[in-house]
Amino acid sequence: MNQETNVQEKEARVRQPWTAQRVGDILLNNALLIIMAIAVVYIAIKNPNFIKPASLINILSQTAAYLPAALGIGGCIVLTGTDLSAGRAVGITACISASLLQNAANMANKMWPQIGTLPIPVVIMLAMLIGAAIGCFNGFFVAKFKLHPFIVTLGTQLILYTVLLLYVQQGNNKGMAISNLDPSYTGFVKGSLFSIGGTPIPNYVLFAIVLTAVMWFVWNKTTFGKNMFALGSNEEAARVSGVNVFGVTVGVFALAGAMYGFTGFIEGARIGSNTANTGLNYELDAIAACVIGGVSFVGGIGKIRGIVIGVVMLRLIFVGLTMVGVPQDLQYLIKGAIILFACALDMRKYLVKK
Repeated sequence: MNQETNVQEKEARVRQPWTAQRVGDILLNNALLIIMAIAVVYIAIKNPNFIKPASLINILSQTAAYLPAALGIGGCIVLTGTDLSAGRAVGITACISASLLQNAANMANKMWPQIGTLPIPVVIMLAMLIGAAIGCFNGFFVAKFKLHPFIVTLGTQLILYTVLLLYVQQGNNKGMAISNLDPSYTGFVKGSLFSIGGTPIPNYVLFAIVLTAVMWFVWNKTTFGKNMFALGSNEEAARVSGVNVFGVTVGVFALAGAMYGFTGFIEGARIGSNTANTGLNYELDAIAACVIGGVSFVGGIGKIRGIVIGVVMLRLIFVGLTMVGVPQDLQYLIKGAIILFACALDMRKYLVKK
């Protein structure tokens, strides 16, 4: 039903004449993307190194690192919710992955010397299962007790941070950064199968592309994806239509958690020195990327390509701001302003439709 409505709206827009008001509405609806594009052009003029191949590949790599978490949180937003625990879920799965894949040759600094270095596929599955379990926990409280996801995931965030603080103090680690990773782990994540202009493309870029394709298929070609959009558009109508509201809600949060777990596995090797602060504020970047990409907090609206565009634009902006000398502290202010502006535009479009 939701897809048919979207098709009808698109056909209606095509039939509309190109008036000044229509052009103005299009510009206003895409104001944030236009402003960010102008900012990117300004940064490129200010610092030509910004558009050099090495810089662009760095932006591509950062996009790939943050994209899986954004793909996960996008589904939560489609359900008119959010997930504030995403960053801590990334942090705990990163530290667990790193601790299980430390260099076995350096036993003195190994967190769990009695376990040894586990196979990489086992650790990937473990990280994603832990993430999915966290998502199920969130989804259960949202679906069963009708609590707002903001409250549930805020509580989960605090619980996970406590667990993370306790975890990094276990074994031989004693609260130190988890480093000395096994070369097979870092090579699997940060190694490269090919390069562009002499600059290698990390393997995790390819992983992000595969995950994007999988999530696109789930959102657009499965019954689960259709039910997710139906539930986000109108819960009561979805329930009457036979949608398992409880199952879909838990499933969306579990899928999001699995994406956080995979992100944590990647970050464990990408960072190389994991602490209790690993994953800090990742949920803010993911939420900002989703709202920039058109995933609406009113529910039932969002596209995978929009999320990808949002992550790319956000990375372009923050890499560019660093290159023109904007202090790190001010970047948080800019990030908050982007979220507020994007949400305000989203709500305006919703009110105009009503």
